Amino acid sequence: MTARIDVVVVRPKEDGNVGAVARVARNFGASRLVLVAPRAPLGAEARRRAMGGLVLLTKARKFSTLALAVRDADLVVGTTDLSTGRSTAYLRRSVSPERFGEIARSLLGRVAVVFGPEDNGLSRDELLQCDLLVHVPARREFPTLNLSHAAAVVLYAVHRAKGGDDPETTPAPEELLLNGREKELFLERLGELLTRIRYPAHKRRGLILLFRRVLGRSTPTEAEFRMMLGLFRSLGRELEGRKSHGGR
Repeated sequence: MTARIDVVVVRPKEDGNVGAVARVARNFGASRLVLVAPRAPLGAEARRRAMGGLVLLTKARKFSTLALAVRDADLVVGTTDLSTGRSTAYLRRSVSPERFGEIARSLLGRVAVVFGPEDNGLSRDELLQCDLLVHVPARREFPTLNLSHAAAVVLYAVHRAKGGDDPETTPAPEELLLNGREKELFLERLGELLTRIRYPAHKRRGLILLFRRVLGRSTPTEAEFRMMLGLFRSLGRELEGRKSHGGR
């Protein structure tokens, strides 16, 4: 994806929220921060919360209307707390952040992602200026997210959709290779150890099943299985040593 992302914040009320938005915009590779009729000066609190996003905050462009702010955008994406079922009030259905990320992945040009003010969100007229609406699913009883939190969710989805080959992104969590052979060997050695220590026979099957479930949830790596098998070998040698000295 080579689309350039503009983060547009309409009538922000709190300068600290603007700073936090600048930070997440920098986290996820946005090109510009654009402010529409901000209601608070960008003071010390905004700079403090921007952290590494200060470069975007200090270069933020300001406009009096949304129309002026997005006039050079090729796609205007509005965010709304209206669920899909209610978005017919704004003439079209909204998509999830994940779906927006998929769409944005193949786009060229400039994309303006528009966030409304903290108190009322984007107005009907402002939403009508958007080509696409994005809704972040949340609890029905309290669906409205904090401005910077909403920005983080949407921008993360767009950034994540680029995939792991993007040279400018941090590595995704390591994929764990399941090790069925090592797991079965572990359970076999566990059974042998239980027999050697004379663990009650009627309880062995249940204990082995317990370990199977635990291993299934934790998905140990091959190296971790080897360490556990090494423990069994050490315990086996200890038992052999005690047996040779007449111990139990």
